[in-house]
Amino acid sequence: MALFDLPLDELREYRSASTAPEDFDAFWSKTLEEARAYDLDARFEPVDTGLSTVRVFDVTFAGFGGHPVKGWLTLPADAGAPLPLVVEFIGYGGGRGLPHEHLLWASTGRAHFVMDTRGQGSAWGAGGGTADPVGGAPAYPGFMTRGIDAPENYYYRRVFTDAVRAVEAARSHPLTDASRTVAVGASQGGGITIAVGGLVPDLAGIAPDVPFLCDFPRATTLTDRQPYREIGSYLKTHRGRFEDALRTLSYFDGVHFAARGSAPALFSAALEDQTCPPSTVFGAFNAWAHDDKAIEVYDFNDHEGGGAFQEVAKLRWMRSYI
Repeated sequence: MALFDLPLDELREYRSASTAPEDFDAFWSKTLEEARAYDLDARFEPVDTGLSTVRVFDVTFAGFGGHPVKGWLTLPADAGAPLPLVVEFIGYGGGRGLPHEHLLWASTGRAHFVMDTRGQGSAWGAGGGTADPVGGAPAYPGFMTRGIDAPENYYYRRVFTDAVRAVEAARSHPLTDASRTVAVGASQGGGITIAVGGLVPDLAGIAPDVPFLCDFPRATTLTDRQPYREIGSYLKTHRGRFEDALRTLSYFDGVHFAARGSAPALFSAALEDQTCPPSTVFGAFNAWAHDDKAIEVYDFNDHEGGGAFQEVAKLRWMRSYI
């Protein structure tokens, strides 16, 4: 696919037309307050993985509604004092997988926590283990329209709350340094990372790659690729509901979390990305409120983005923050 979105010079100036609801902050304050009424109950069970350079813990903590959420915490084997912490979120349809799939960040001498995404983990990778026990109104297959009838019911209200609680759970381990915490993720994981960056005020940095869940008004009308197309397919049946859907989605738009970002950030975008079009990524990047921000651009790549080259960029960038 050749370039299909705005030229790069226009992307650098692009501003999303998405409008934040007046009660956006109140909505999220209440949501997190309700979640914190449940004991975090973070449990770290050692796992015999056969790996000699790291220690791995099977983690369970209370997320949205007190529901149990899984994760892996991986530490360098010789860790004896609190370490800088990298919290990672997973792409659409994937789960936390197996511990040996997540060795990069522990190999740098940092602690690494990867959160399972509730209800997902059955589309690719080595699976997940976190259920989503909440039902919802009629939805198109996938996750994008689950509970889209109202912000209180929407699927990503639960996921973003889980993600904030994941940071809190990872920070509760005695060998992690809460003051040196960075959130990372690609695609859906990048969108979750941006949400966490807007909801957790004391992160040392965030690094979202080709992030999903940004600039819904543009994304839902620009690309016909999944998962954004799930929303269009739902509206194809539920005629006349577009404005109602956009209202719900406005509470979960990465553009609005970005406007509340309070940490340094490294984004990445790919100019041939039809899954998360570059203008939607730049919509969030340009809205990011912290002055210390940068974006890596991959001119001839689709949704794979920078891949291993972006990992090198993050390794270099992270040295300045944790």
